[in-house]
Amino acid sequence: QVQLVESGGGLVQAGGSLRLSCAASGFTFSRFSVGWFRQAPGRVREFVAASSWSGGSTAYADSVKGRFTISRDNAKNTVYLQINSLKPEDTAVYYCAAAPGRPGVGPSYRANEYDYWGQGTQVTVSS
Repeated sequence: QVQLVESGGGLVQAGGSLRLSCAASGFTFSRFSVGWFRQAPGRVREFVAASSWSGGSTAYADSVKGRFTISRDNAKNTVYLQINSLKPEDTAVYYCAAAPGRPGVGPSYRANEYDYWGQGTQVTVSS
């Protein structure tokens, strides 16, 4: 069955770094765009970053540009999110998701275009 399993979250001080991982199984990972979303308490889920199926095209939310980097290793069926210069407002549950890749179309920031979702990993940033 399809699975996306996130890991790497935790408690970190402001200014610190984390690397989140998301291991995929049960589908042809290399044919799917992947994205990271997050949801803070009392807030709607929001787009963070996404990568096309090849990794050649990426997209970021304005709030994380320059601090977050998405990458993928199709040989390992894994997508990563490197998070630097963490801020308290980055505190949230982080989810990875996968959407069918579309030739010539970049990765989507729309959550409703993603078919598969992980269970999330908590990131807490203390001030």
